This record gives sequence, C-alpha cells and structure tokens, in this order.
Amino acid sequence: MTTMTEASVREFKMPDVGEGLTEAEILKWYVQPGDTVTDGQVVCEVETAKAAVELPIPYDGVVRALHFAEGTTVDVGMSIIAVDVAGGAGGAPAAAPIAEVPAQAAVQAPAPAPAAPEEQPAAPQAEAAKSVGSGRQPVLVGYGVAASSTKRRPRKGQETAASQAAEAVQAELNGHGGTSAVRERPLAKPPVRKLAKDLGVDLATVVPSGPDGIITREDVHAAAAPAAPVEQAAPVERPEPQVTQAPVTTPAAVPAPSYDTARETRVPVKGVRKATAAAMVGSAFTAPHVTEFVTIDVTRTLKLVEELKQDKDMQGLRVNPLLLIARALLVAIRRNPEINASWDEAAQEIVVKHYVNLGIAAATPRGLLVPNIKDAHAKTLPQLAESLGELVSTAREGRTSPAAMQGGTVTITNVGVFGVDTGTPILNPGESAILAVGAIKLQPWVHKGKVKPRQVTTLALSFDHRLVDGELGSKVLADVAAILEQPRKLITWG
Repeated sequence: MTTMTEASVREFKMPDVGEGLTEAEILKWYVQPGDTVTDGQVVCEVETAKAAVELPIPYDGVVRALHFAEGTTVDVGMSIIAVDVAGGAGGAPAAAPIAEVPAQAAVQAPAPAPAAPEEQPAAPQAEAAKSVGSGRQPVLVGYGVAASSTKRRPRKGQETAASQAAEAVQAELNGHGGTSAVRERPLAKPPVRKLAKDLGVDLATVVPSGPDGIITREDVHAAAAPAAPVEQAAPVERPEPQVTQAPVTTPAAVPAPSYDTARETRVPVKGVRKATAAAMVGSAFTAPHVTEFVTIDVTRTLKLVEELKQDKDMQGLRVNPLLLIARALLVAIRRNPEINASWDEAAQEIVVKHYVNLGIAAATPRGLLVPNIKDAHAKTLPQLAESLGELVSTAREGRTSPAAMQGGTVTITNVGVFGVDTGTPILNPGESAILAVGAIKLQPWVHKGKVKPRQVTTLALSFDHRLVDGELGSKVLADVAAILEQPRKLITWG
C-alpha cells in the first residue's frame, strides 16, 4: 500500500521560463501541503533574471511537500513541489510527516536504503523524482526539463566494473595506490561548476549538502572561504629571496575587508538587478559608445500635449510629453533607417531592421526593466498611446513578461522624471541607440529676438559607433529636436 502511494507522487521541477535561464527565486507560494491542486492552477510566483512569472502545476492532485521556502534561489531542473496525483487516497495521513521534513530532504524521506536502484526505479519517491522528466512531455510552452538533465542523479554507487577499473588504473598512473583513489565524479549543476571554476575550488574536495549528494552554491562558497590563508602561507615556505616579497603584495589583504555590520546593510544581487548589471557591463565593454547632446525649446510640444488631452480621439489614453517624444524618434528613424540596426559579431555584418521595437526604460520595485512596444513604427498616435499606457502599468505592477523585454531595437529613457537634466545612457545589448530625455524646465530663452521664459529640455543620444557614425547619429538627434521644437513636422515629415 505504501509503495503504491509513494509511486503516485509527482515532482514538479523548476522550469526554464525564459530563454536559457539557469535559476529563479521563489517569491511566493500560493499553496501549502494538503491543498488540492488542478492542472493549470498557479502554485507559486518566481523571479528570474528577466521578470516575475507565475508557475502553473501541470497535473491534478494533493500537495505533499514544498521543497524550498520563499526567497530561495533554485536552479532550473530542481524539484520544487511534490504532488500526489492519486488525490491523496490512502496516503493523505502521510502528507503531514512529509511536510515536516526539511525542505531539501523531503524528496528523500521515503527512500532510506535503495539497495538496487536500477531494478526498482519507480518505487521510492526519490527515484520517481529522478525519472519523472524522462517520460513526460511538457504540457506548457517553455516548460519542462531536457531529458539529459534527468540522467545525472542515479550516479551514486552505479559505476560499472569497467569504469572503476579505469579509474583505478588512472590512480596508479597518478601515484596513488589502493582503492581509495577511485571516486565518482562530484555531482553539481552547470552554474555551480562554473562558480567553482571561477573561485578555483576543486569540486572533489567539497562536502555536498544538496539532495542526492548534489553540491550547492553555498557548499562551493564554504569551500572557497579557507582558501585565502593557504595561498598566503605558501610563499613563506619558499627559500628563494625574490619570492619572499609575495606576502606583502596588496592582493593578500583584499579577501579580508572590514565591515561595520551594525551600520551597513548587504543586499543580495540577484534576479532582474543581477541580469541588468551583467548586461550593462557587457554592453559598456563591447559596443563603443558615443553620446551627443542638444538643448531645445519644447514649449510648442507641451501646448500640443494639452490640446491632445482634450481631443475626443485621445480620451482615456495616456497623453504626455513622452508620447510625442516617442513619435518624434520613430519619425527620425523612418528618415534615417540605417540607425535601426544591430551588430552581428559572428558574421561580421550590420543587420538593418525594417521594424522598430521601441523600448521604454521603466523603474520598478524589482529594478530597471526595459520592455518594448512591438512594431511601434506601424502604430497610429492613439495606438502608440495605448501601448505606452499598458507597458508602464504592467511594469509597475511587476507583470512584465520575459517576451516583452526581448527583441528591442532602440530605447527611450526618461531621466527627467527624477529632475535630472541629462545623462549618458548605456545601450541595451543588441540595440543601436538609446535616447535620454532630461527634465523640462522653464528657462530664459531667446525666442523671436527676445529673451523669454520657455520650456526647455536636453536630449542625449548614445549610439554604437561600430554601425552608427557621427553623421548618422547627429542627423537622428537633430531630427528629433526639430520635431519637438516644431511639432507640425510630425505632419510634414510623418
């Protein structure tokens, strides 16, 4: 009876909800052990490097255990929730003990001693978790784990005699006698292996704490911690006079900085903020940036904004200066289409795009997001206003999807909302240009031969100098400025 109950438990693994993402943070659980779930029901919300996403469960049943607490970062492919697809019949009383087991050990509880794992793959719950990905097809677009990811767990204790003999021979060649030199390859996810490589940690020396003997990020960091003193002590044993200078070099003092924990707060860099940081560093050191500036009188544009707010065709839509700035940039791109391009490093080609996916930088509680309006070049002014309104609202509510942030071609960032005059924006990776809009302020301005108070702002256009030369960048910026100074050009040029 017990075997049948445990065989009915299905393990739902963390899916790759983006494109090639390796991990996600569990923000919130919507279910608890003992709750009944149905196919398609949202069970939790996770945050990836691109956005917050709700995960639906792909089958019916009763929740047996939640393997990770809220706030935990989980690698793609790891089981996060156990569901009894038999509906809990005959096994409902067992749900409470499973829920009380520590999160990472919950899957292993029903399998104390798997004597012959190859002969009984479906009996224990742990073995069911290992094999669930091999036969089930993904039921949601973008969900599911590649079949290769399920072939790693059953490694412990399953080496063949041939592989053991080979390792023994290798051990003899390395000068290590005895069978103690024969050992299995440490189990670790690809991101953990990369972390170990970056930190110079030998995974064979790391004590695993994850389920099924898997090495976690924390294990690698713990193993790396005592490495610094060893490196400092090594040069002291060398008799050469020149080497004795090594311990006095500055790198030895770097690993042990002093922190005032009572007056400092550490914020983990993860999710959207981590991805943004990596993207900005990659962009800054890949694309040669050039930034040009122009200060303009936008008094007429602000008057047009007020008139549009009263227009019946624009009722209920978000009408503000950003709407006309976006339209001005789209017209400028139409007049100078070569700026709407990307650099293909592999092919050594410039890819000119005949569509504009207009990105709008948005500050959100989770960090900077840059969703884009698909095919913005083909939209009318009311359609563009509607798309801008939806984009901003969705971003502020944290509902921006990964797809909405992919495929952008050019971007607008409105730093003026923070009272900033201008800036030198960094390109989003894969894009050719980004326009920064400064604060609009009443300033003295020479207008029709006289100094008058006018609404003035400064625009800054950064572009990739590999594919946009100074002339092309200047023409685009000048066109945007001309439209905002004389909005009637939206008709004559548009």
